[in-house]
Amino acid sequence: MLNIEYKEDLNEEFYKTIDNEFNKFATQNGVICNYEPFAFIAKEDDKFIGIITGNSYYKEVHISDLIIIKEYRNKHIGSKLVKTVENYYKDKGFENINLTTYEFQAPEFYKKCGFEIEFVRKNKKNPKLNKYFLVKYIKN
Repeated sequence: MLNIEYKEDLNEEFYKTIDNEFNKFATQNGVICNYEPFAFIAKEDDKFIGIITGNSYYKEVHISDLIIIKEYRNKHIGSKLVKTVENYYKDKGFENINLTTYEFQAPEFYKKCGFEIEFVRKNKKNPKLNKYFLVKYIKN
């Protein structure tokens, strides 16, 4: 009998299986996956002040999270973290960096960083939850 359960935390074995199956399926279809998570941490002295995380796969880089501690915002730390991701992946064969953000978060920030809006999914009840899909093409 099939049993489906909710799991908050997966152990390393599950992640290895996911990665393995993902790569096998890509290979069967003639595609190289290149899946790699990343995280770059900003510190002032030894104090954590920000982080950018994401994954690279196929020919693209996806930014998942960009967080700057409140008292360190508007000091160009976020744009430096984005630039760090760009520089890290610049000559590694990736074609673009993409991300999503909401209206209340940072679409204008990402546009200043050179990202283009590909699509906006409108939220009919709350425009602050309009979801922006952005991309920046990597110049190799």
